Amino acid sequence: MKIIRDINDIDVNGLVATVGFFDGVHLGHRFLINNMIGIAAERRLPTAVITFPEHPRKVLQADYQPKLLNSFEEKITHLATTGVDYCIILDFTVELSQYTAREFIASFLSEKLHIKTLLTGYDHRFGRDRADGFEQYVEYGAKCGMEVLQVPRFIEDEIAVSSSEVRRLLAGCHVEEAARLLTYPFQIRGRIVSGYKIGRTLGFPTANIRIDEPFKVFPGIGVYAVWVCLRDTRYKGMLYIGNRPTLNNGDNITLEVNILDFSGDIYDSEILVFFICFVRGNIRFDTLEELKEQLIKDRQVVDLQLTRDY
Repeated sequence: MKIIRDINDIDVNGLVATVGFFDGVHLGHRFLINNMIGIAAERRLPTAVITFPEHPRKVLQADYQPKLLNSFEEKITHLATTGVDYCIILDFTVELSQYTAREFIASFLSEKLHIKTLLTGYDHRFGRDRADGFEQYVEYGAKCGMEVLQVPRFIEDEIAVSSSEVRRLLAGCHVEEAARLLTYPFQIRGRIVSGYKIGRTLGFPTANIRIDEPFKVFPGIGVYAVWVCLRDTRYKGMLYIGNRPTLNNGDNITLEVNILDFSGDIYDSEILVFFICFVRGNIRFDTLEELKEQLIKDRQVVDLQLTRDY
């Protein structure tokens, strides 16, 4: 996949393309892109995904806080696995938001990007105030020699696959189901920071994680079996998301991972975590000894689950 950051660098005269934010690059997105690739093969044209580095609503509403499944870099990595020829990165600006759908199709997609066939999702709207729909897109495209096609909704096991559905599954701690819709385990990337070091006194030292992408979602509160990538090596891990009620931590949510069969100073190191399965919810214990006994049980479950996943 060739990444285009300057539209003047596009060296082809004719593309089959689709436009969207593509958060998660999930099964629904892949269904759309696979349809595009098939149509492009029939027309003997290259394919392009047009996407944005920042959520459009964030540009228009400074206080909007998107709930992202991917950082921008993660999204590009996943798009590269789809088989698309070009990824055109378009900065969404206030000026661009003022284009009507007619202007965006004619003046931008057709004249500047040389798109011959445009595919849209079943519910995708674009242009100022999202005032127009698919029938109007077909009409505007026809006037500038562009074919506009619509791809139907993708259904998987009676579930309409969408970024919102993946977020709902993650919030409910259903990381295995979310991975099935994403086609990969949900991941977080961050840096290890200093914590309270309580886990060390219990025999379960943990690495506290500060996530790199401030708007990224994370799964619901609880304990998870995870794979940890640290310094080019993969380890089994037991990750906790929560407010540590046994320690009276208030409402402060922490992400901390106990890396199995590992010891060493890793503060300020980069860490990548893949969520494999949910182990249990948040529990308040009366004593630290009770917490330690539960952690021993949790570790056994995590070790077994990840051995099966290996």
